[in-house]
Amino acid sequence: MQSDAAMRRPSAFARHRLTLIALAAILAYAVFVHYIWGWSTIFAEWRGIGYGTVALAIGLLVSTYFVRAWRLYDYFPRQTGGRFIELFHLAQVHNLLNIMLPFRSGETSFPLLMRTEFGVPLLHGTSALMVMRLLDLHALLAAGGLGLVLESENKLWPALTWLAFLLAPIPAYLAKGPVLRLLKPKLKGKIGRILEGIEDGLPATLAGLLRAWVVTVINWGVKVAVFAWALGLMGVAPIAASFGGALGGELSSVLPFHAPAGVGTYPAGIVAGALALGAPAGKAAVELLGKAAVNMHLIIMLSALIGAAVSLLLNGLRKLVAGR
Repeated sequence: MQSDAAMRRPSAFARHRLTLIALAAILAYAVFVHYIWGWSTIFAEWRGIGYGTVALAIGLLVSTYFVRAWRLYDYFPRQTGGRFIELFHLAQVHNLLNIMLPFRSGETSFPLLMRTEFGVPLLHGTSALMVMRLLDLHALLAAGGLGLVLESENKLWPALTWLAFLLAPIPAYLAKGPVLRLLKPKLKGKIGRILEGIEDGLPATLAGLLRAWVVTVINWGVKVAVFAWALGLMGVAPIAASFGGALGGELSSVLPFHAPAGVGTYPAGIVAGALALGAPAGKAAVELLGKAAVNMHLIIMLSALIGAAVSLLLNGLRKLVAGR
C-alpha cells in the first residue's frame, strides 16, 4: 500500500502544470507564427532592419518582464516572499495566455494561477489585477502623451498638463478611504463581503501604491520608448507618430477587442495611432507604416516567446538547485 505521504503527494501534472502550460503555449505560438507569416519571411524582414537592432529591442522588452514580475512580488509580499523565480514563471505563462486568447480572456488565468500557486484568494487576485491594469492604462497613456509634449511648439502648458495626469493616481488613492467609509455601512451581507475582498486587493498603503505606480511608469516608459525608437528606425515619422503607433498598438492589446495573438488588431492599432499623431497618409507612406507595424508586432511576439523560455530555464535551474 502507498504511504500517506505518497498519497498526499501532488500528481506529476499538478507539480509541473505551469511548465507544461508554458511549453504548450510556446509551441502553439511558434506554429501559429509560422502558419500566418512564416519564420523565413520574418527573418528576411529583420535582416533589412539589422539583427543587432532587433536583438537590442527584444532584449529591452524582455527586461520589462522582470520589472512587471517585481511589481507582483512587491504587491503580494506575504504570499510570494522568497519565490521570485516561480512568480516570474507564472507571470510569463499569464502573459502568453493573455496574448494568445481573444478578448482579454487570458486575464482570467491570473487570479486562478495566483490561487493555485501562491494561495491568493480569487477576489483578492482579481481586485489586484484590476488595480494593476488601471495603472498600466494610465502609464501607457502618459507615455504616449509624452510624444505629444515633445512634438508641441510651446511645451510649457502641454508639459504641465502631462505632469498633472501623471500624478493623478495619488489623489485617486487618497479618495479611497472616504469612498469605502461611505459604502461600507450601506452594503451588508454578500455584497459587503465582496467589497471587503476588493478592498483586500487594493494597495494597503500609499507607499505600496507609489511603488507599484513608479514600477509601472518605468515599465511602460521603457516599452513605449523602445517601440517608438524601433518604429522610427523602420521609417515611421515624425517622432509623435512613432509614439502614437506605440500607444495605438499597446492600447489595442489592453482593450477588450484584442484578437488571438493580436493578429490584425495590433498592427491596425499601430497604424491608427501613428496616423492620428501626424504620420503621412499617402499610399506609399501607409504601406511603409503597415509593414513597420507587422514587423513591430512580430518583435513583440518573439519577445514574449523568449521571456517564457527564460522563465522555464530559470525555473528549471531553481528546481535543480533545490534537488526537486
